[in-house]
Amino acid sequence: MKKLMNIGLLALLSCVVFSSNAQLTKQEKQDGWRLLFNGKNFEGWNQKNGEAKYEVKDGMVIGTTVANTPNSFMCTNENYGDYILELDLKVDEGMNSGIQFRSLSSPDVMKGRVHGYQMEIDPSDRAWSGGIYDEARRGWLCMPEGRPEAKNAFKHNDWNTYRIEAIGNTIRTWVNGVPISHLIDDETAEGFIALQVHGIYGEMKEGMQIRWKNIKIKTENLKPSPYDDIPVVNMIPGSLSEQEKAQGFSMLFNGKDFSGWRAVNSQEMTGKRWTAKNGEIIIHKSDGSETGNDIVTKENYSAFEFKFDFMLTEGANSGVKYFVNEDFDSGGKSGIGLEYQVLDDEKHPDAKMGVVGNRTLASLYDLIPSGDQNPRFKKKIGEWNQGRLVVLPDNTVQHWLNGFKVVEYVRKSNIYDALVARSKYAKFDGFGAADEGPILLQDHGDEVHYRSLKIRRL
Repeated sequence: MKKLMNIGLLALLSCVVFSSNAQLTKQEKQDGWRLLFNGKNFEGWNQKNGEAKYEVKDGMVIGTTVANTPNSFMCTNENYGDYILELDLKVDEGMNSGIQFRSLSSPDVMKGRVHGYQMEIDPSDRAWSGGIYDEARRGWLCMPEGRPEAKNAFKHNDWNTYRIEAIGNTIRTWVNGVPISHLIDDETAEGFIALQVHGIYGEMKEGMQIRWKNIKIKTENLKPSPYDDIPVVNMIPGSLSEQEKAQGFSMLFNGKDFSGWRAVNSQEMTGKRWTAKNGEIIIHKSDGSETGNDIVTKENYSAFEFKFDFMLTEGANSGVKYFVNEDFDSGGKSGIGLEYQVLDDEKHPDAKMGVVGNRTLASLYDLIPSGDQNPRFKKKIGEWNQGRLVVLPDNTVQHWLNGFKVVEYVRKSNIYDALVARSKYAKFDGFGAADEGPILLQDHGDEVHYRSLKIRRL
């Protein structure tokens, strides 16, 4: 009798363990959730690309690194479009991994290479867990740079709850309830879900493991989470997402004409070489030495956040200026103001002038060089970059380039004044220190394209 009781107790405990890993609660079922992984085997899944080891144990999927094999993916047989996905995971320190979603694999594309969106699993010091990477396609799209609460959300040597909301063109991620990424993109509308074991590289070793459990999905009656204030990476040109609207952003360029813009030192818009076409503002190349046909916003701004996309042509030079003072005499050249440098560093000679690189791309022109730019995140000429300019009410100013903060300084501070005093702007009393001013797009005689100009007052 005692033996039977012990067997019964063991069976009950086994059910409890299994339930915690591979069963839904009554409330979850009522809310429309269903399991993607049955906790027993890989029914409904298939492995692609690499030869990493995948096994099922104690209701979990366990992935183990294997030497001399590329990235491996345990993929759902079914494709999914709009859904909310949640799962728990625990990863060894030093290992890199990810969760693929809306991903693809076709024999005629890179010989079947898995490609598509990935939610990052990154226990390294970089701390990009929850960021969105476009596997084997465009690379990094969203990283939690500049947000300590997001970078600290991941728990090391412990279980983490990951959440992905992919609804229409809006993709959002959370780690342990902390919002990490908000992407607006229309590259892929549906695809499979996959659990990645990264190929061994860097400090990784054979035998490292990652565990996944409680893998569930909801595909109907989807209700997006409330809007928050994390930065939105919007890859759809000229669009303003609902979260951007909720944050107070508006379009600074309507995509059709120059309403809201004028020539510098004029109330009229210049007709020289500026065109509005296909949602872009284009300054065309000069056929001579003529420059200085800058355009500025009709409104002035003090504390603000300005987002803009720009595309350089080979050897091109331009800039985005702010706190422009039209009372300063520019000698017929460009309007005078603080400048976010827009430049082909490789081909334009201005990159090698100034001091310690303070005229290179995204620098505070002639004052502060942009920080170390990982070449991996520097777009090629002819590709679109995403610029971001933040001016806080306390006069802290930040320059961002493709998701990285590359400059930070404080206007009107002693350090700022000292920098101005030894720059080309020393002769302009009060340079960059106005309480407000327009935003300027610079004509430097080269062809440069701008689009998706968005601004909010802070």
